[in-house]
Amino acid sequence: MEDNDILVVHKHAGMAVQNARMGQMDLEHALLNYLAEQTRTKTPGQARTQIPYLAVVHRLDQPVEGVLVFAKKKDAAGKLGRQVQDGTMKKEYLAVCEGKMEKQGVQRLEDFLVKDARSNTSRVVQPGTAGAKKAVLEYEVVQAEENRTLVQIHLGTGRHHQIRVQFSHAGYPLAGDVKYGAKEKGSLALCAHRLELKHPRTGRLLTFTVKPESEMFDSFG
Repeated sequence: MEDNDILVVHKHAGMAVQNARMGQMDLEHALLNYLAEQTRTKTPGQARTQIPYLAVVHRLDQPVEGVLVFAKKKDAAGKLGRQVQDGTMKKEYLAVCEGKMEKQGVQRLEDFLVKDARSNTSRVVQPGTAGAKKAVLEYEVVQAEENRTLVQIHLGTGRHHQIRVQFSHAGYPLAGDVKYGAKEKGSLALCAHRLELKHPRTGRLLTFTVKPESEMFDSFG
């Protein structure tokens, strides 16, 4: 979806939102190229001097797929940023965990996490640990198989690798996530599949959903 204020896209797993390695395209620059090409098509005589505006409002880790909104104007960026900060922008994830989990309604995970920048990992620590930040999420079992479980997740906070770390600590690492204890390597079974926000100009409530592309989700109907 795209209008004069926002651009909503489905980020594919493996693509960085920003600052990809040398020689790799990231999503931000791919979209800037797209917007520049649009400008060239609409106003060919002026396009060479125009640089499109695009603001990253929120991010997904490189291995994670899902829906993202970008702002095409500074005013829109500010208003969307405030929605992220105050929690009115709702993000819902789907994940496949290793192990069978019972359906028990909405469950809550609450931990304290510390990020290790050198290894680009986070871990659960005791409250009061230096640098620790509180991490909260709620989840519900959607469907359970013998060795895997599909869960729906609502984030209460946005910590580094939060979903991956908290489920691993709870004994149910995400499928394919060997970095955090999964038994079998594969594509990371995590998708930001639903995003709800208020349009920064009209105030209209918008909801966007995407279907996970990872084969890890294929066995669930």
